[in-house]
Amino acid sequence: MKHHLLIAAAAVAIVTSFGSSTAALAQDRYCLQGRIWGYPGNCQFASYGQCMASASGTNAYCGINPRYAYARRYRGYR
Repeated sequence: MKHHLLIAAAAVAIVTSFGSSTAALAQDRYCLQGRIWGYPGNCQFASYGQCMASASGTNAYCGINPRYAYARRYRGYR
């Protein structure tokens, strides 16, 4: 019984560490861009909806973070 509890705790720890690392990577997927923000802009948004909510009522728009947009294209050159 002790071994099952230890294995379950280890599995939870491993799954939790994977979940937090992917969430941390996706925090800057979209950038708020405009005259005030410049390029690439304020890149702190995990979803397009979050970015558009921040851009609402301003002269700004949302775009994909260039680091993610060009990552696939240049992956083979590294």
